[in-house]
Order: sequence, then C-alpha cells, then structure tokens
Amino acid sequence: MVLESLFGRDPGAEVAAALYEAVVAQARQPAFYLHCGLPDSLDGRFEMIALHSFVVLRRLRALGPEAEAVAQSFVDTLVLDLDRSLREMGVGDLGVGKRVQRMAAGFHGRITAYDQGLAAGSEELEAALRRNVFGTTSPEPGQVSAMAAYLRREVAAAPDPGLLAGKVGFGPPPEPGA
Repeated sequence: MVLESLFGRDPGAEVAAALYEAVVAQARQPAFYLHCGLPDSLDGRFEMIALHSFVVLRRLRALGPEAEAVAQSFVDTLVLDLDRSLREMGVGDLGVGKRVQRMAAGFHGRITAYDQGLAAGSEELEAALRRNVFGTTSPEPGQVSAMAAYLRREVAAAPDPGLLAGKVGFGPPPEPGA
C-alpha cells in the first residue's frame, strides 16, 4: 500500500486481474475434464490455465503496442498466482522460487509450441497439445483434434478492444465426436 502511494498503481493490474479471473473460470469448465479427456489434476488445471492464457496473450498481441503493458501485467498476475498457489499447497519459501521459475519457463515453452503449431498446421499443433495438455494421460480418438480445433477457433476470434478493459469471452469447450 505504501509503495502504491509512492509509485502509483499499475493501471494494467486491475485489467490483468480481470482477464486472469476469466482465464481461470474458463479453465475450470467441467467439460474439459469430463468430455475432452484432460486430467482433472493439478497438472491438468495448470495446462488449461496455460492454454487459455496463451489465447489471451495472442489476442492482446493482435491489438498492437497499446496492449503490451496489459500483457505484461497479465503475465505478472499469472506468476504471482503460481507463487500463491504453491505456498497454499505447503511448498516452503526456499522451494517456491525455483518451482515458479520452472513453471514460468514451461509456460513460455508452451506459448512457443502453440505459436509454432498454429503456424505450421494441424499435425504440429496436435503434437504440442498431446505433449502438453494431454502429457499425463492417454486421450481417446478425436480428443486431441477437438482441442486443436478449439484452440484455433479461440485465437481466430476478432481482436477485441474490450480486452484492454479486462473483458474477455471464450467459446464453449469442444465436444469431441460431435
């Protein structure tokens, strides 16, 4: 509080927090775990937060330089939440930093893999999803391709200036086999 009064509030922090809340809410949609074959575990939840965070960051990137500060605040919010979550799970102070650092590096790797997969085509995108989102489980036929179609649809959404006000919408989770 004292530092905020000395240096001012980060105007992007409230927007980033609202965007992150929407990401977490979408990542918790039961259909991802019940119908899409994603593991309802700590790893599975992290993967869905990472996937939807990628979507938000990609949409922000489409808005150009004016969205850069919001994107950075969003990533900062994500990292702070990882730190808080680990502490709530009982990870000691000495281990939190290293684990958050590994998770942040993993998140960056996922962003790169999803960007490359989207640019290269279905096979590479599905390989990235299989490796990351489905990394601890064996998906049924159609589940990986349904998630790839979902991701392509979500990143193809028209750039929405509402993102800069903390408003983001996601479509429904995929329905494999539908």
